[in-house]
Order: sequence, then structure tokens, then C-alpha cells
Amino acid sequence: MKGNQMKNNFMHATLHCFSEPKRCGRLLLPLLCACFIQACMTAGPDYVPPDPSMPDAWHQKVAKEMKSGENSLQKWWAAFDDSMLNRLIAQAGENNLNLKATYAKMKESRAALGYALGEELPDINSQGTARRQRSGEDFASPLADNPANYFSLGLDSSWEIDFWGRIRRSAESAQAAYEASVEDYRDAMVVLYAEIASVYTDVRTLQDRIRYAQNNIKAQKESLRITRARMRAGIAPELDVRQAELNLSRTESVLPSLKSSLIQSLNRLSVLVGRPPYALHKELSAPGPVPRPPKELIIPIPADLLRQRPDIRSAERHLAAQTARIGVAAGALYPRFSISGTLGLEASSGLFDTGGRFWSFGPSFRWNLFDGGRIRSQIQMEEARTEQALAAYELTVLNALEDVENSMAAYANESIRLDTLKRSVAAARKSVTLAQSLYKTGLTDFQNVLDMERTLFEQQDTFAVSQGMVTRDLIRIYKALGGGWHPENPPLKNKNRQQGMGQKVKDYWNQGLEMLKSD
Repeated sequence: MKGNQMKNNFMHATLHCFSEPKRCGRLLLPLLCACFIQACMTAGPDYVPPDPSMPDAWHQKVAKEMKSGENSLQKWWAAFDDSMLNRLIAQAGENNLNLKATYAKMKESRAALGYALGEELPDINSQGTARRQRSGEDFASPLADNPANYFSLGLDSSWEIDFWGRIRRSAESAQAAYEASVEDYRDAMVVLYAEIASVYTDVRTLQDRIRYAQNNIKAQKESLRITRARMRAGIAPELDVRQAELNLSRTESVLPSLKSSLIQSLNRLSVLVGRPPYALHKELSAPGPVPRPPKELIIPIPADLLRQRPDIRSAERHLAAQTARIGVAAGALYPRFSISGTLGLEASSGLFDTGGRFWSFGPSFRWNLFDGGRIRSQIQMEEARTEQALAAYELTVLNALEDVENSMAAYANESIRLDTLKRSVAAARKSVTLAQSLYKTGLTDFQNVLDMERTLFEQQDTFAVSQGMVTRDLIRIYKALGGGWHPENPPLKNKNRQQGMGQKVKDYWNQGLEMLKSD
């Protein structure tokens, strides 16, 4: 309503100015000052950060070692105490190409912010001309030289006075978009470091599985040797030999697929740290232990998720940027005022003579009086996009809560499963030893030996997979909590520049009001 009232008043004063030019200044200047006072309320809604409801505590409480409290997640991988993992993550932070691309996008947003802030300052251009020209004889003046020289040198400038806050809203949107790009860079770090730790865990897990397979192959070869010796001695049937060969071949067939998976994981790890696929094969060829979780895990409370997860922080900044665009669109409803001027020299000779000076200076305005409803439709579009951004933010929060709950449940239950598998491996190992002793003394048939050897390999392989899954699930927890980034932001040299320019404009018009009062 206030905007429409100002619009009607300004139109009435403008029309009256054309009918009585002498009263133009008296009518328009006070009205412009009054408009500016009301325009301190910048066009469009002021952004209010959303305040989503968060649970007081996590629902998942299966793992005994999980405790609520403050925990530094900046370098969560240090809790595994694995020097190789630390070195790989450090290399990725410097060389990962996706991280470099995301950083370049952040630089692009920073430049866009500088461009938006630059709109608050005057636009000053210089121009110059030096030419020699000849006019046709029918058009040339007999008193002028023909051909003649022409020289000019000058400056022209324009400055839009941001009455309605269109430029301020644009700078506000660019500021929020830049901050969102910073959070996107942090999110890329969270994803990258979690992926490196997960793939590194896969490498160590596959090496364990290969080691278990090789040990079982060695043991099964010994069983095959025994059955062949017993068959030659006539105390064991040929069936025992063929069953031993089958069991050995079955175990040996697993080994190539495990080695293939190991090569793929090593290649993936090499690419993640920004190196050729084969670069880490020699460095990680020696088997190492699977990273083990710490004895005690400290999990932040759910409310900390809003401050820690970069994707939530990015969604909030995108919402802020989109909200400011409503004000940018709304600013088109009002007239745009600017001050422009020109200063220069022109002459046919003696460019710097005083007679060649020219200048002009004065205010101007441009106002869209009719556009078929396009501006208001644009405002409605921006409002609808803001609703979408708000829904996206709320969905990001819910997905984050889901990620944490799921990863905590997976870690807790896989830890329980790992404890049972550890006991089953110990039992299977003893069973193999007993079955082999009984078979050698003739107190049991070879089928029991085969069953126990097959069971031992299956249990050892399952145990190795579960051991890796526990570590991977813990990595998922750290990733779901948003760990892996540092709080230092890139410097914002012009962070408060838009606020300072707005204040300068306000001071300028306040001085104008004081001059009117004194007159």
C-alpha cells in the first residue's frame, strides 16, 4: 500500500511539473526526499532464518560406546590412528580434481559478489577521439578548413541512487550465494574424505580376505596331500581325494575376484588423491590392518547438526539468496533514479584551450508505468522459488537426521554381529583341528574335515567383511554428522561494503532535507 501511494503521488507531481516547470524543483525534491525516507524499508521481505524443530537426543542408542557430548569432527580420521590414511587424506586435500573444481566455483561466486557490490558505485568512463576528415564540396563551409582536424577528450559517469534497495537486495543475494558456495566446497571435502577412508578400508579388508583365502588354500592343499597318501596306502577311497580337490578348487576360485576388486579399489583411491590409477599399487601393496574404531565414540546432539553439516548450511544460504531476489524483482515496481554527468574538451586545434570545454550534469529517472503485469508475475515467480528453497532446506534437514540415525543403527548392529563372528571363527578353527586329528586316526570320515574347512573359510571371510563394515559404518556416521572441514572462511574484504554505501546514500539525502528546512 505504501509503495502504491508513493507511486501515485510521484506520478501526480511529475505531470504537474510538466504543466508548471518553474514549480518542478519545489514539488519533486521534497517528494523525492520523502520517498527516500520510506525507502529505508528495502523492497521485498527481510530474510528470517528458518528454525526447524530438532529432537533433543538421538533415537538410536544401541551401541554402548556411543555417548552424547561435544566432539571435534574436523579431523575425525585421526581417531583411527593410521598414518597411511592420514597421508592419503592430506594428498587428496591438495590434489583432488573435484575439490579443485568446487573451489573454482566458489571463486566464481566470489567474483559475482564483487560484481553485485560494484553496482552501488558510480560508473565512470573515459573516451577520446583524434581524426582528420574531409567533407564533400557541396557540404563544406567556405570559411572552414577542409580537410580539418577534430580532437575530443572527456569523461562521462552515471550513478544509480538505490532508493528502493534493488541493488542492496541484489548484493544481499550475491553475498548469500557466495556463502552457499563456501558450504558446497566444505560439503565436497566431507564427501571426499569419507570416500577416501571408505575405499582405504575396502583395500585393507580385501587384503585380509585374500590372506584368509591363501591360508585356507595352503591348509586345504595339505588335506589333499594327506588324502592322496592314504589312498595310495589303501586306507582311504578315491572319493576323499576328489572331494579334497573340489574343496581346494572352490576356495582357489575366490582368489581372482578378490584380487580384481583390490586392484579396482587401489585405482579408485589413486584417482581420489589426484594421481594416475596405478600410482598407489606399490605404496599399498604390503597388507595392513583394517582401521579400528576408537573405544569410545562421542556423538554431538541433534541440534549441532544444523551448524555442522555443510549441505544444511548451504541450503539455508540458498534460501537467503532466493529470498533477497524477491526484493530485486519488487524493486522494478518503482522508479530508478540516477545522476549522470559529462566533462570534456573538443577542438579542431589546441585541444586544451579553455574555449573547448564542455560539461553536463543532472539527475534522471526511468519508470515502467505499464508492462502487462510482467513485473508482478516475476515477483510471484521469485516467491514460488523461495517456497521451493524452503522446502528443500527442510528436506535436507530431515535427510540429515535420517543419515545419522541409519548410520548409527548400522554401526551398532554390525558391531554386535562382529562379536558373534569372532566367536564363530574361533570355534570353526578348533573344529578343523579336531576333525583333522580324528580323520588321521580313522575315527571320522573325510566329509567332516571338508565341512569344517569350508565353514572355517566362510566364517573367516565373513568376519573380514564385517570388520570392514564396522569401520565403514563409523565413517558413515562421521560423514552424516558433517565432519571433515575447518571453520575458517575465505576472507571477505568487501563484506560490509553494501551496508556502507547504503548509509552514505542515506546521509546524502538527510543533508538535502536539512537544506530544504533551512530554506
